[in-house]
Amino acid sequence: MISQDTARDWIERWDAQQQSYLPDREDRFTALIDAVEAAAGRPDPLVLDLGCGPGSLAVRLLHRLPAATVVAIDADPLTLGLGRAAWPDLTGLRFADADLRTPGWSAGLRLDRRPDAAVSTTALHWLPERSLVALYAELADVLRPGGVVLNGDHLREDGSAPTLARLGRTLIERAEQRRFPDGQTESWTDWWAAAASDPVLAALVAERAARQVESEHHDSPAGLLSVHVAALRAAGFAEVGTLWQRGENRLLCGVLPGAPAADVLPA
Repeated sequence: MISQDTARDWIERWDAQQQSYLPDREDRFTALIDAVEAAAGRPDPLVLDLGCGPGSLAVRLLHRLPAATVVAIDADPLTLGLGRAAWPDLTGLRFADADLRTPGWSAGLRLDRRPDAAVSTTALHWLPERSLVALYAELADVLRPGGVVLNGDHLREDGSAPTLARLGRTLIERAEQRRFPDGQTESWTDWWAAAASDPVLAALVAERAARQVESEHHDSPAGLLSVHVAALRAAGFAEVGTLWQRGENRLLCGVLPGAPAADVLPA
């Protein structure tokens, strides 16, 4: 059993190391939640948080939109375990164990209506390209008409725009240097190594290893902007574009055609 205090301490460390890689992380969270609120057109949107980790985005979204419902989805037992222990009584938050690489992952979510939005931050670049294409296609069937996908991530320009790619990386690197002139206090690798050595988390660490939740990460084509744009368009999203951007750190949005007339899932 993980106590709430222990879980929140680990999540605080998680947020700190993420912030060192993403100096505009909170600004991107704010822009994403603004977009959810504006696109949903209702005070109680149903939102899917894809690759939720320990729930950092989901909790911020519910603090801003307390009438919302967020289904926070991940396949990593360690981060899911931390999120569940940290926020057991947060109204509107439900964690779901599902692997986004597996087609049909949405069937087990037990949704009572079509979601208004699917959101993600710094997660979908982990997916193999084929899984990303299938994910967007599944979302096109699950979201309500007019529903949106909002993906905040580092999405690089491809080889056709080498100068833009270089400048995008430079903007992020210099922002990191200004905010952390002495270097990161704890890196991504350091955080996972520390978690693996904590006896309280041993069972979750072992389950994580058994599930092999690691994916292609930075070697995946899913880190390219063009791959996301093409996959969203192929899935039937009528409008695709960047809503917010700092270098290659951006908030990409896909909008389904149609108006939100019927949000009840078919039997």
